Amino acid sequence: MSTIFTKIMNREIPGRIVHEDERCVAFLDIAPQTEGHVLVVPREEIDHWTDMPEDLAAHVFGVAQRIGKAQRRAFGSKRVGLEIVGFDVPHAHVHVFPTNEIADHDLGRAKPASDESLDAAAEKLRAALA
Repeated sequence: MSTIFTKIMNREIPGRIVHEDERCVAFLDIAPQTEGHVLVVPREEIDHWTDMPEDLAAHVFGVAQRIGKAQRRAFGSKRVGLEIVGFDVPHAHVHVFPTNEIADHDLGRAKPASDESLDAAAEKLRAALA
């Protein structure tokens, strides 16, 4: 059975995709820790990030770095956080989010975002990636 991330990549359910290539897809988290929070996900359904082939892991982290640089431009953050948690969806993924303080790394802060705020964040980020 496909994960929710695969369904987003296949356009079976909506997602605000900001980057995609043949190996991975990056889209906004619907419960962001901060505005512009993105998940970078390999297309292949691999449960744990340590099980990714090294070349795929390098590609995913390279995309995460590109997203992070765009987030700093788009949202003016001091830093960009990167986390791998892996409990919520059994499909490897990297969280990349603009951050200005250590409190931004608290997963308990994540709250569902409105469609309008997600659309606005996606537009800012896509422009910064262009």
